[in-house]
Amino acid sequence: MIRFPSDRTYIVGVLNLTPDSFSDGGKFVGTEAALAHARRLVSEGADLIDVGGESTRPGAPPVDEASECARVVPIIEAIVRAQLGAPISIDTCKSVVAEAALAAGAELVNDVSGGRDPEMFPLCGQRQVPVVIGHLRGEPRSMQEQIAFADVFEEVASELGAAIACARQSGVDQIIADPGIGFGKRIEHNLILLRRVGDLGKRLGVPVMVGPSRKAFIGELTGRPVGDRLGGTIGAAVAAGLAGADYLRVHDVGAVRDALRVAVAIRRGRA
Repeated sequence: MIRFPSDRTYIVGVLNLTPDSFSDGGKFVGTEAALAHARRLVSEGADLIDVGGESTRPGAPPVDEASECARVVPIIEAIVRAQLGAPISIDTCKSVVAEAALAAGAELVNDVSGGRDPEMFPLCGQRQVPVVIGHLRGEPRSMQEQIAFADVFEEVASELGAAIACARQSGVDQIIADPGIGFGKRIEHNLILLRRVGDLGKRLGVPVMVGPSRKAFIGELTGRPVGDRLGGTIGAAVAAGLAGADYLRVHDVGAVRDALRVAVAIRRGRA
């Protein structure tokens, strides 16, 4: 069972195997392209490779279990055979896909839905694998249509806390919380959650992962299209890391890692 010491912020590299993801859809379809990108992520300093086979962008159509498994399982097996030196997480809301990915060599489950599939937490408990519990109201394809928070921090913390309790009841030992940046939130909600990510971790008593990479709120702040949001992503990731994020899920691993390393060194006053 993998364990990450709580001594620094870890970088999670994104490997989307989808034709329709919001920023890199179709780029890494096929074993050769996917494996090459996985190698690049690790060479740039990724501590974990997050493999996903279903887009969760607003408006994305659902993908059936068989199709999602067909996308992710061969790639996970190829990465395992290549022995790249970084563990693999499976980004899925479906327990069937998670089970197949774990059998193929994945070591962590990243569930943006927060355990909506009733078999997800029991599976993770039985397999004794860590799980990332994401915050999401509604479905990805419609999550931006009806957004209502009276106090986004309190509500996200409460709803994640309830999901964490369910996971623990199912025997899950290692839990990481994800406030769901960009998942059913407006720009002001995302900014509050990123600013208070350390408070969230203290409230829940678990490490926290955030995924601000190339998200729409960065486009709103900068006016940049999705393919030109590296600067904004670095700003969001570094701010979150300094605020207490334990894991940063990003596309541009090398740039974020370097920026965070410099920012942390400046704050400490030493290398």
